[in-house]
Amino acid sequence: MALVAPEFRAPPGRGGPQFIPRPKGARLGEPAPWAKAASPPSIEAITAAVTNFEPFRPRDDSVDGKPPSAVLVPILSTEAGPELLFTRRAWSMRSHAGQISFPGGRMDLEDRTLLDTALRETEEEIGVARSLVTVVGELDRLTTVSSPAYIAPYVGLLDGRPQVNLSFEEVDAVIHVPVAELLDPSIYRQELWPIGNEVAQITFFELEGDTLWGATARMVRNLLETITLAGRS
Repeated sequence: MALVAPEFRAPPGRGGPQFIPRPKGARLGEPAPWAKAASPPSIEAITAAVTNFEPFRPRDDSVDGKPPSAVLVPILSTEAGPELLFTRRAWSMRSHAGQISFPGGRMDLEDRTLLDTALRETEEEIGVARSLVTVVGELDRLTTVSSPAYIAPYVGLLDGRPQVNLSFEEVDAVIHVPVAELLDPSIYRQELWPIGNEVAQITFFELEGDTLWGATARMVRNLLETITLAGRS
């Protein structure tokens, strides 16, 4: 097992078994932009912030002719406070095996819109019907290095933790993480990776037993910035 430099190590009791392809020359970026945020927002405050947010949308959703993808960012209203629902990709998947993600996938011909894609994939992957989801807005659309097609994240509210029926070919488990935990600056890390002639900003959240990173972590960062008004005028 390769040694991890001290500045990249997860806090005690946190972090997961995911392989992180950290390149030579990687360095730390900026701290959590919500580090000085007040107490975690209520579900009502989150709903208002996301509803009023104006996401970045490219003029063309395709990249090099590849169709776009969409995911659902499920926020659960629980007695203990708002939670995010994630999935852990099956360890048998050909790409991104075992990584934490949101339910979603590539747009199909049967989908009228990207929102249809997100809701269909959620039902197929974890068995949560679209009738249980109240969609309140979108986050910024983004691309990844490995799949250079746009991903559209839709934020949906659910009343409590839903009963799930996992498609084990795609999903290993469902993970619930409180928004208050994600806002803890001590579990957040930004790394700057030299890739070609550019420097990529890679986001990490060190959870209990798991590491959330990559495109999904970027979506979470976008959500947390939105609901705490960090970096927005």
